[in-house]
Amino acid sequence: MASPTMASPSLPAVHAPTFTASDYLKFFGAGAMAATLTHGAATPIDVVKTRIQVDDAMKGLNMVQAGRKIVAAEGAAALLTGFGPTAVGYLVQGGGKFVGYEFFKKRFMELAGGPDKAVPHRTAIYLGASATAEVLADVALCPLEATRIRLVSQRGFATGLVSGFMRLAREEGFRGFYSGFVPLLCKQVPYAVGQFSVHEAAVEMIYRALGPERKARLTHVESTGVELTSGIVAGVAAAVLSHPADTLLSAINKGAGDPRQSATSKLFSLAREFGPKRLLLTGLGPRVFMTCGLVSGQFVIYAQAKALVGAAPGIEIHKEVKL
Repeated sequence: MASPTMASPSLPAVHAPTFTASDYLKFFGAGAMAATLTHGAATPIDVVKTRIQVDDAMKGLNMVQAGRKIVAAEGAAALLTGFGPTAVGYLVQGGGKFVGYEFFKKRFMELAGGPDKAVPHRTAIYLGASATAEVLADVALCPLEATRIRLVSQRGFATGLVSGFMRLAREEGFRGFYSGFVPLLCKQVPYAVGQFSVHEAAVEMIYRALGPERKARLTHVESTGVELTSGIVAGVAAAVLSHPADTLLSAINKGAGDPRQSATSKLFSLAREFGPKRLLLTGLGPRVFMTCGLVSGQFVIYAQAKALVGAAPGIEIHKEVKL
């Protein structure tokens, strides 16, 4: 009698984790901390950069020269102008972006059929989740970013966040807060797509090179090194992808374009005028340097903050086995 064929044991199906409201609150808090600390620390750089863009007296100066001139004329505290809107704006935007990314990544993974079936579609999931999360986060950021730009570019506009916000609301209302929404999206969405999608790809490549066993034995310092390295790579991508829109927005802040046009119309008109070379290369080096610090710092702080509050691990859709 022939022996029966033995069925090979099948691996248990991988199920998506279930995140509670508490988990999402922790994701929000960790993302808010990461974005606020990094962007808050960069406030002096933003102040100097914006003043060079809009103040004729700063024309032709580099960052160091402009910074010294501001301090000499207005005191060191002037370098923190707009810190309130920056801190509050990126607290809301950063928290929303990170929690939104975790939420939509899980949702899109489920729509793809679960963790296993989502693997071939992981890049599309990363792109969709990061873009969707950023759009929603920018709805909250835009009014505060508009207030920040007014405080920095128009000296004497207001004494701080609350008074500046209220004056803008009183004088210009909804239009004043959201006139720059489309240009902001043109800058922030490519930034977020590069930040999250390339970070995921870099982490996957590192873990694939290490192998599952070595990954399981990573120390805390080594895990931080993975976040830092992948964050630097993601920072380069975020800078390159968002640089054209950043160049155009800088030109608009300087007063370029037809004053009768809306910010969105100016954006497209100037894009045609500048051409690819100016849009892609002018000022890219300093932006890459700054963005690498922001993005890598955010991922490191986000990971540390999640561990500190006991947040659930994020979803991994990696294919870490070499093909």
